[in-house]
Amino acid sequence: MLSEQVELPIGEDTLSGDLVVPGAAGTVVLFAHGSGSSRHSPRNRAIAGHLQRSGLGTLLLDLLTRQEERADALSAAYRFDVPMLGRRLVTAVDWLGSQPATARLTVGLFGASTGAAAALRAAARRPERVRAVVSRGGRPDLAGASLGQVRAPVLMIVGGLDGTVLELNRQAAARLAAPHRIAVVAGAGHLFEELGALEEVAELTAAWFRELNGTGAGNAPG
Repeated sequence: MLSEQVELPIGEDTLSGDLVVPGAAGTVVLFAHGSGSSRHSPRNRAIAGHLQRSGLGTLLLDLLTRQEERADALSAAYRFDVPMLGRRLVTAVDWLGSQPATARLTVGLFGASTGAAAALRAAARRPERVRAVVSRGGRPDLAGASLGQVRAPVLMIVGGLDGTVLELNRQAAARLAAPHRIAVVAGAGHLFEELGALEEVAELTAAWFRELNGTGAGNAPG
């Protein structure tokens, strides 16, 4: 198993990430964190660990440089800049395709909160590389016109108690041309903090991406 901290060039700066690739992995999942979060998000790290145990590679990536993180902590200037975050993810997808350990792997995107919108924008721009997308408590509605351009199958996981976000996901799903599914975790809120909720999210996510190595991720809308 490959496990290392990586630095992705972004202009004159870098983005920090944690890359793990099990020996038999056929897919690497790139994580796009939500507003105000980072690659150290305990929820996303827990899900990444589950994916790794399922034989999937993961790249947990900070989408802001260290200087941007400091500025964002004071002003929230960057965390809602979905177009910029989407461009950063495209850079990361291209980087994965250039690295010996990941060039042969198919790519999945996992986005939480605003990171889901950024993931969908990146999927629309790299349809030949991104093969599936998962949104956790996401805001896919913020992807705008990119929703209709996504070709990869999309799984939207939403807590049953997260009513506003669930409705926004339903509205976004209606604009998707790609195969998609909304999975509602009963009794869960926005952060999936309830007993067993995050574990259900992790298993739904692993199952969606595991199918990349079979007949393709996901099923018809349902």
